[in-house]
Amino acid sequence: MHAMTASNLRSAFGGESMAHMRYIFWGEKAKEEGFPNVARLFAAVSYAEQVHAGNHFKELRNESGGHDVLAGAGFGIGPTGENLQGAIGGELHEINEMYPAFLAVAQLQEERGAQRSMNWALAAEKIHAAMFQAAKQAVDGGKDYQVGPIQICDNCGYTTEGEAPDKCPVCGVPKDRFKKF
Repeated sequence: MHAMTASNLRSAFGGESMAHMRYIFWGEKAKEEGFPNVARLFAAVSYAEQVHAGNHFKELRNESGGHDVLAGAGFGIGPTGENLQGAIGGELHEINEMYPAFLAVAQLQEERGAQRSMNWALAAEKIHAAMFQAAKQAVDGGKDYQVGPIQICDNCGYTTEGEAPDKCPVCGVPKDRFKKF
């Protein structure tokens, strides 16, 4: 794998790993504050971020050794509304900055596996941003987020509300590969 694509995948792995953990903590805070659906949203998206990190890590399977990893991340646990704003900011950074730049490099370097992993994550991040924005609007109005079952594809992290599709629209795996939250 080309060095720049490998470095970008390591950064994406680091960022997705930290988002996974951050959303667990922010979900616990939402539950404490009486927002069980926001807590469930954080748990579901945390799982999707774990899937993204896993896909990036698998693409790095032939890379070995220790590496410093640069990954932007928000820290702290505030009120649920602030935590949702942090989640929105992180997702928008991935959508507008990180993944487009990383994908451009992977395309230039013809790293097909990296492109697939990054495209899968990018597709889900767009959905996550919209869901977090809707949740923030509800919390800012003093209400819990009204959301049905949240389904996460265990192969690519695609996220949807309601019933899982018969086939994942991003990676094509069957319905039984979705985890319900």
